[in-house]
Formats: sequence, structure tokens, C-alpha cells
Amino acid sequence: MSEYNQVRLRQSGHTESEVPIQENFDDKKKETIFKKRESKPDVASRATLAVLTLLSFATRFYNIDYPSQVVFDEVHFGKFASYYLKRAYFFDVHPPLAKLMFAGMGYLLGYDGHFEFDNIGDDYIENDVPYVGLRALPATLGALFVPLTYMIMIESGYPIITAIFAAALVLFDNALICQTQLILLDSMLVFFMLCTFYSYIRFCKLRMREFSNEWWIWLVASGVSLGLTIGVKMVGLFTVMTIGVAVLVDLWNLLDINRGLTMAQFRKHFAARAIGLIIVPISVYLFFFYLHFLILNTSGTGDVFMSPAFQETLQGNEMNLQSSEIRFNDTITLKHKDTSVFLHSHTENYPLRYEDGRISSQGQQVTGYLHNDTNNYWRIKPAENFFDNSRPENDTIKHKDYILLEHIGTNSHLLTHDVASPLMPTNQEFTTIPVDDDSRYNETIFQVHINDGESDTVWKTKSSYIRLIHYNTKVALWTHSSELPEWGFNQQEVNGNKNNVERSNIWIANEVVGKNYTEPMEPKELKKIPFLLKYFELQRLMISHNSGLTKPHPYSSGPINWPFLIRGISFWTNNDDRQQIYLLGNPFNWWLTVASMAVLVGVLLADIISRRRGFEPINKPVRIRLYNSGCFFFLAWFFHYIPFYLMGRSLFLHHYLPALVCSYMVTSIVFNFMFVNSVNYPILISSVGSNNMSSNRPKVHSVLKAGVDYISIIIATILIFISFGVYIYFAPLTYGTPGLDPSGIHNRRWLDTWDLHFQPKRGEI
Repeated sequence: MSEYNQVRLRQSGHTESEVPIQENFDDKKKETIFKKRESKPDVASRATLAVLTLLSFATRFYNIDYPSQVVFDEVHFGKFASYYLKRAYFFDVHPPLAKLMFAGMGYLLGYDGHFEFDNIGDDYIENDVPYVGLRALPATLGALFVPLTYMIMIESGYPIITAIFAAALVLFDNALICQTQLILLDSMLVFFMLCTFYSYIRFCKLRMREFSNEWWIWLVASGVSLGLTIGVKMVGLFTVMTIGVAVLVDLWNLLDINRGLTMAQFRKHFAARAIGLIIVPISVYLFFFYLHFLILNTSGTGDVFMSPAFQETLQGNEMNLQSSEIRFNDTITLKHKDTSVFLHSHTENYPLRYEDGRISSQGQQVTGYLHNDTNNYWRIKPAENFFDNSRPENDTIKHKDYILLEHIGTNSHLLTHDVASPLMPTNQEFTTIPVDDDSRYNETIFQVHINDGESDTVWKTKSSYIRLIHYNTKVALWTHSSELPEWGFNQQEVNGNKNNVERSNIWIANEVVGKNYTEPMEPKELKKIPFLLKYFELQRLMISHNSGLTKPHPYSSGPINWPFLIRGISFWTNNDDRQQIYLLGNPFNWWLTVASMAVLVGVLLADIISRRRGFEPINKPVRIRLYNSGCFFFLAWFFHYIPFYLMGRSLFLHHYLPALVCSYMVTSIVFNFMFVNSVNYPILISSVGSNNMSSNRPKVHSVLKAGVDYISIIIATILIFISFGVYIYFAPLTYGTPGLDPSGIHNRRWLDTWDLHFQPKRGEI
């Protein structure tokens, strides 16, 4: 073998003994040999791929028009598609790509976004919604799971029977069918995840053709697919983690001096991967947020989540229509952002003693009141000795101006002092003192802090988020949802928060009392904010709200339950015909994957220990493939599953679906090891010839070994038919029809934790 090819083999991690073609053949003879070896498997593979694809479309599109009602989370994602078509701003915890795809499909179907998807069970046909077309998008991508899984296994170097087995597990999984038949996001997520795996495997196969056009194409395709995966859901980061670890291992191997690369060549490899797998995905991800902001330019339901500055970029937003500058001596109402109560006071005083025995100041009560009345009126006055006399008396109030707040109804100044508040001994009490009492003047001074404000930023109604910081003690005006006892009329407690930078300290001037908002107002020019500032604001809110989704749900479940299929999710019911859609995987498939992954871990541990003692229980080509692809897909399952244990939000069975698809590929690899013991080896596309890379060795296909192939085919056929039978048995729960009688429902309740509807009563079985 030439010196050049020896270097190339070292770079790829293979040895001369692993190359099946000898150097003493000329290129023409080599090509003839490979064509003969390759033709039959390729024809069979393509035919198999076509059949699997047709079956996949049949299972995903069967009964896709039923029910003609809103099902489960279609209430959210259908609604978001409608908002896009109406260009009305909304807020969601997921990135925009999948919802943009639904909106694009709706646009192509002539849908105008008139339907609001308000409730599960709302009728699509009555409301003239092209729901079948909308569902066809995720169903199409869901159908492509099967051919993608097949191609991934073939490209990973496994024989056709193993690829068929992997694809069949995906084909007959009830949960994947149910989830991808509806207007939901998971079909896009899993589809792009599989595209990422496929592209990266194709890229890895070209490692002896580095920096060729094809090498770059598959590297960039991997990066684009990564960006699309994250663009559907943030859990796409788990796919990034999977590819990231694989890339680190690859770079570590390239760094080995025995591979023959100089440091300059290694840096070139590193830079290429940084461009393809970091810069490209980030650019793709940001592009869809750019489209998101470009389309949603009109005020909508999501305005309230965003900052006032952001809201002022939207057409028709209240910030633009009713926002007005606040001046000294204006009378305003102040509203707490988080709890929506008004700053309020009245003539009643705090009691001398609280229930815990603490003594109060017995001053006038200051509370949070949900309703608008005259006791919410406060006049803003300039603080003496803090006011530049060169400014007009009715000058606009700016960031960091010092003010006093006079309660109109009781003619008193707002005050806080070092007295414990009624409900929180660690926080300060708020009260008032008469306006003519100057003895505690400094205790009535507050400084206005406008969020993101500068020295010339003017305080405005509606559009300015402010914190009022006490001059003497530096506490912030604050309230929380706890109610005062009967002596406080069950109104909300207001106190001084010593952590004055907390986000919950935010207040909004709701209106200037006496200002006539019914008069025609001059249209204001829309505010412009740089894209990245808008993106970072939205990204922070998405992460914050996603982690805050902790409200219990009757069908939520923890990650420990998912691989064992302990609980499902009720998507839809029809009481009249005892019909229901219940998200439940194929139990045979799911439990088979658990056993297979346990087998893989056991085999790898046994092999490591055996080789430590000098034994070689697995032949080298099979072991290399088992470690490379088996560990890669096991790692993919691990990264798409284990991180959910660290999340505090409510979780559901459908969060496991990306990991499930990875586990099916692990299962097929274990099947190959146990019953086939053959690989398409080697799988890389390498160069032949002494000094050039233009003549390439074709892919090598192995044929099932004599005496083993029939056994393998029989075992695979049996397992696939069992999977198919279980899929058919649970199909009424997957498609929602036909309805089942009580005994039929009872017979399908294999686990007591499957809370199916219409369970039979005693005597009905």
C-alpha cells in the first residue's frame, strides 16, 4: 500500500488489514468488483425503502381527518398559527420555527387565521378551518421518520435486515403516530433531529475526503439541521449536546500524532467544524426569530409579557395610543405589574398589635387594591432640596428624579420607616403622615428608577416600568399576593422590599387622573429596537416562563415512568360513542427497548473487562461498529432523556419521543449483534490510488452470512409481526375510532396506571 494511503488510513482510524481491496488491482478492475458487490444490495435497499415509506404514510395519514375537532395542545399551536396569519404578537415558551411552518401551511391553504382554537372539542368544519391540511404537515414529517431511520442504519454500516427492524419499530409505534397526526410540534422536532444524525453520519463517512465539496455540504447540512432542531423546541439543545460530544471525540482523535496531521491541519479541521456546527446553527436559529419579529408587528395577546420599550414597536399597542408623559403635580394611579393591584390608602389605621404580638406604628394603612377608585389617587410632588429650581414646576419627571407622593383622599404623604410590615417582619411598613408634618420629611422622599432608563428618560403612563426606591432606607415599594386580615379588609399587603433590584418591584403609572384619552391623539412613530435586543429579551422570558410551568396537570408524569410506559395522556374524548384518543406507545416496542439498552450496557462492560484480561470475545470489525454506532445512539438517547430529571416544570410522556426514536436504533444495533453478527464494513468513503483523491472506493455492502441469514430474518419477522399486532390492537386509542365497549377498554388497560376513559363498571365485563 502506498505511503499516501497509509497516512489516510491512520487519519480515519483504520488499519491496512481492514481494507478489503488490495493495491495490486488496477482501478478499472476494482470498480468492476465493487459494482458487482454493490448492485444487488442497492436495488433491494431502495425497494425496501420505498415500501417502508409507503407504509409509513399510510399509518400516519389513516383517519387524519378524525376527529374534526380541536384535540389536546392544538388549542395552543393552532392558535399561534392563526396569530401569525393575523400578524398579532403572541408569546410562547418555544422558538418560532414549527409555528411558522404551520402558519405557512395555513397561508398556502388560503386560511386567514380567523379561528381562535379556544377549547378542546371546538368544531373545525363549522368554523371553516382547513385542519386536514394543517395536520398533513406534521403527518408528512412524521411519516419521514421511518425512511430516515432506515437510511441512518444503512449509512451507519448495518445490513438491510437490521435497518428494516429499526424502521419497523418506528413505523408501528402508536405514540409516534398519534403525536404526528395532530397540529403539534414534536414531529418537526424529531424529523430535524433525525436529519441531523443522518447528515452528520454522511459527513463522518467522508473523513478521508476532508475539505472536498461533498464533505463541506454534509458538514453544513449537519449545522443547518441542528439550527432547525433548536428552532422547534429548546430541547433541541439535547441534539446539540449529542453531536457536540461526537465532534469532541473526533477532534481528540485527529489530535493524535499518529494520525499524521500537523497542528496547522488540525486547526483547519477545528475551524471548519466551528463554522459548520456552531456558527451555521446559531445563524439559522436567529433567522427564524428575525422572521418572527418581522411578521408579528401588530399588538396582540403577547404584549403584556414584553417590556414597554418592546411594546412600543408594535402597531396599535396601548403604549403608543394612550401613553403620556408624567409631570410634577400630576395626579396618577400606580399599578403593580405582577399582581395588577393599585397602590391604595384609606382612613383606617394599622392595629396596635398584630396576631403574632408585634406592635405596629398604628399609622394609616397603605395597601394594594384590585379595583379602581378615588383612594388610589396620588399626586406627584418634587422633593425640596433635590429639585433644580431652573426646571419648570410642571416639568416632566425623569429617571432618578426625587419625588413625594401625596394621597389625595387623606391629604397625607406616603412614608416608609424602620418598622416591620404586618405580614413580613423582614420588610418595612408603609404608611402616611399629614402633608403639613415636616418632622419626618426625608422619610417621605422616593427616587424614580425607570427600567433601562437614562438621565433624560421621561416617565410615561403605560409604557414605563419603574421602581420607587426610598431615599432614607433604600427599600423598594413592593407588594405580594398575601392578603391582610379583616382589619385590612382583606386587601393586599404593601411593604418595603430590602432587595430593591428584584423584578417584582416593578410598578406602572396606569393613568394621569383627569386626562381625556377620548380626544383624538396624534399617531406616534413606532419605536425601533435592534433585533438582538428584542431577541435576548424574548429568549430570557422564554426560559423564565418555561421553567415556571410547574402547575400540576392530571396527565403529567415524571421521566422515570416514560421508558416503561407507566402513564399516557388523554388527548380527546367523545362520550356518546365511547371514543378517545389516548397517547400511548406500543408497549411491546417500548419494553423491548428497555431490555435492549440493558443488554448493550452489559455487553460493553463484559467486553471491556474481558479485553482487560486478554480475551477478545467480539471480532474486531463487529466490536468497532458496536462501540461507534451503538455508543453514539445510546448517548443520543441519554442526552434526550436524562436532562429531564433536572427540570422542575411539569413534564409529559411526549417529551420522551425524541429519546424513544434513538432507543429504537439502539435496539436494532443490539438485534444485529445478537442475531446477525455482520456489518457493512468499512463504511467510510476513502481514496484509492497513490496520490489523489479523485478515484474513490464505493461503499462496501456485506451480505448476511450463510446459515445465519434465515435465522436472522425469521427472528426479525417474528418481532416485527408482534409489533404490528400490538399496534393494531391499540389503534382505536391512537386514531380515536372505532369506539370500544367497556370490556374492550378493560382488556387494553395492561397497566393499572393507564387511566383510560369509559372504564367498565362492576358487572359490565
